Amino acid sequence: MLSSLSIRDIVLIERLDLEFPAGLCVLTGETGAGKSILLDALSLALGARGDGALVRSGASQGQVTAVFEPGPQHPALAILAGNDIAEEGQLILRRSQGSDGRTRAFVNDQPVSASLLRDIGRTLVEIHGQHDERALVDPGAHRALLDAYGLLEADAALVSAAWTSWRKALAELSALQARVDAGARESDYLRASLDELTALAPEPGEEERLAEQRSRMMKVEKIAGELHEASEQLSGQASPIPGLSSLLRRLERKAADMRDILGGAVEALEQGVNSLHVAAQELERALRETEFDPHALERSEERLFALRAAARKFSVPVDDLPALAVKFADALSTLDAGGERLAALAKQAQALEAEYQRLAGSLSRKRREAAEALTASVAQELPALKLERAQFMVEFTQSEPGPNGLDGVEFWVQTNPGTRPGPMMKVASGGELARFLLALKVSLADRGSAPTLVFDEIDSGVGGAVADAIGRRLARLASRVQVLSVTHAPQIAARAGEHYLISKDTVEGAASRVATAVSRIEGGARREEIARMLAGATITEEARAAAEKLISQTAA
Repeated sequence: MLSSLSIRDIVLIERLDLEFPAGLCVLTGETGAGKSILLDALSLALGARGDGALVRSGASQGQVTAVFEPGPQHPALAILAGNDIAEEGQLILRRSQGSDGRTRAFVNDQPVSASLLRDIGRTLVEIHGQHDERALVDPGAHRALLDAYGLLEADAALVSAAWTSWRKALAELSALQARVDAGARESDYLRASLDELTALAPEPGEEERLAEQRSRMMKVEKIAGELHEASEQLSGQASPIPGLSSLLRRLERKAADMRDILGGAVEALEQGVNSLHVAAQELERALRETEFDPHALERSEERLFALRAAARKFSVPVDDLPALAVKFADALSTLDAGGERLAALAKQAQALEAEYQRLAGSLSRKRREAAEALTASVAQELPALKLERAQFMVEFTQSEPGPNGLDGVEFWVQTNPGTRPGPMMKVASGGELARFLLALKVSLADRGSAPTLVFDEIDSGVGGAVADAIGRRLARLASRVQVLSVTHAPQIAARAGEHYLISKDTVEGAASRVATAVSRIEGGARREEIARMLAGATITEEARAAAEKLISQTAA
């Protein structure tokens, strides 16, 4: 419920702080005192369109803060959670309005968009009046209100879930059908391509491996001749090693007697022969390591050419050829198994459609039963509201299957016998509309209702017994939800749990300026205000006595 409202610098209101209890609260005052300003300020806090003209003359900015105490399961809390806004027990909506037209919105002191503020506000407060279009007069809400009245929200949720499952199955079926159709058109190409890639059998990393092998063999081919020639020089028939070895042995025999002359030559010659032996061995080792099959180079080049030709043909890198083969195989598998899968999906979609139709049909029947009960309930309220010749009805239209079922629902009325019934907003006059809305709200009670209801001069154009009937119904509503009523009817004011007087007073120290004030009244002050509402400008003792009697009667 709305627990407090603080207004700063809005139109004629400089500073105003109000607290509201549960039950029925009425706001009264003379015409022009500022009742509409109060509602405009509340609407601003609830996300209504801003307007720089709302800012009090001389101020650069106005501000409205509305504090609510929602229940633990209130829909507003889900909106907070969905937008990462901390829940702090109380729910504080704040809106600042600049004189330049710009506004800023806050929820629990966290900046939010005006649209999010409006979404939250709709769950907290409904404002009803002769020309208001934010509540029951919106046909788009009538189906949900009927479901709430008939306690059909769970049935509606099952229908919505069945619709989602059915549409998901249809989407999957459509996507598979498209893939199968595309595959069927390309089946010959796919099979030929897969056969070609299967025969080629590309391997991951094969191109790099073959390129490195080919490069090495080409380098080896270039040095193979020099290696053979060097090896032939050292190890062949023309090798100097045997002759040098024989000469070394002869010199060694002679060096025994002539060490001082031949010792150095023998030692150097011995080192040279040994080096030649080592060189010959290394050449033989190099030859062994560089041995290759000339045909291997040819085979590597042919393999590289085949891989790269396939890559160009299929417009992919060589390393992607194995994955492409898998893709072609999967496509063919889908094509081959597509018929069976299509049949299974089609059967599943048909079963889900049948389940949706069953649930939607059941919901439609229950809605019609709920409509009969709602129509009867509203009909009981109409005579006392001076609408005894009027009728309320729930009009059903067949709609296309959707997440809300098969029904279009709209509240219609017939104001007089013989007239053509039609949508409530179009057929009923301003005063009739307000009373139809009250009858509906009483019937709906706390089902599908915001926890705070505001009725703006719903008693306009009526008096006496009708005003008393309206007061009785507002009091009944207030036993279940918080009700705020701006009224000119003493019969309604007398039934209030709390009474607020709206007045326009001259600002102290500024005789040319007035400001709107709101004060809570009780006792004699309340009796005096109700007497004014009964008698007008001149309050007589008879009016005071009548006011006292009215208060005591309604309190009984």
